[in-house]
Amino acid sequence: MQNSKKINFKVKDYSVSGETFTLIHNNEFDYLETLPKPSLNKLPEYYKSEDYISHTNAKRNLFEKVYHQVRVYSLKKKVKLINSFNTESKNILDFGCGTGAFLNEAQNQGWNITGIEPDEKARILANTQTNNAVLPSQDFNTLPEKSFDVITLWHVLEHIPDLQEKISQLKKLLKENGTLIIAVPNYNSFDAKHYKSFWAAFDVPRHLWHFSKKSITTLFAREKMKVVKIKPMLFDAFYVSLLSEKYKTSKMNPIKSFYTGLLSNFKAIRSGEYSSLIYVIKNM
Repeated sequence: MQNSKKINFKVKDYSVSGETFTLIHNNEFDYLETLPKPSLNKLPEYYKSEDYISHTNAKRNLFEKVYHQVRVYSLKKKVKLINSFNTESKNILDFGCGTGAFLNEAQNQGWNITGIEPDEKARILANTQTNNAVLPSQDFNTLPEKSFDVITLWHVLEHIPDLQEKISQLKKLLKENGTLIIAVPNYNSFDAKHYKSFWAAFDVPRHLWHFSKKSITTLFAREKMKVVKIKPMLFDAFYVSLLSEKYKTSKMNPIKSFYTGLLSNFKAIRSGEYSSLIYVIKNM
């Protein structure tokens, strides 16, 4: 299929640099691509913010306290999901594991854990609670093939510069009957369409790619992998709407953002287009 592109719209980096980027639609894969992409040397600079919440365990304000309370609930749901799979040895790799909260919960429930985290500060925090199970990104290529029953990427795929290459590598690390779990924002959700360029889940340029259901299905089909189940992340609509309101109006507007998040989830009951989606993927 011929790869054609069209310009969609411009989005500002509200959390770190204040720079503006352009989102380009790729017809073949139905994703939006952030351009220009920062160089690999410059990209880490866009993560250097005390407000980048997935790289810290801080609870400095009500927003962060609520985030971490919701995370505790979400972690239990995530581990319940991986526990539902029939696995040979309960070997799990969490790619882009942040501060290691998910790995810690999985380890507590009998999983043999390995993590990959490029950010040094987050990795140090992760290793304090996972018995040094978290490796830097350069060690990813040293992992043995077909060694994991489950591989997870919780809101990570959108950050990866070498997208198709990394998907191919992840497939090689997965056992033949293993399961790959990908969680990403969904630009076809109601809250995305409502907030448009202010939608916080665009999070440029840290998010280099922006996915739809078609995107994920097509990208992984190229590696002979199939989406076998899609599950919603209900809390993301509220969290993203809260941040989006702040970007749009310079205020949190919790009541308005709660209503938008609720409406987004309600509309998604019929459409299936939730703010964020979990994809369960298997080899064909």
